[in-house]
Amino acid sequence: MSVDARINELECRLTFQDDIIQSLNDVVVSQQRQIDRLQLQIAALVKRQDEQQSHFGLEDNHTPPPHY
Repeated sequence: MSVDARINELECRLTFQDDIIQSLNDVVVSQQRQIDRLQLQIAALVKRQDEQQSHFGLEDNHTPPPHY
């Protein structure tokens, strides 16, 4: 294989790898945004549950009933 052919092959591989890396980065960014949104939703649900428990006078007591 000539030097020019090897250089051409390496340049093609580099271009392909750059494209793959950019695609993977886009996926990671998208997933991180989704994780951030889900964390905010979970925090809102926890806050809502705490408010509901305090509104109805429920305690966060997980002791089993006496008959256990």
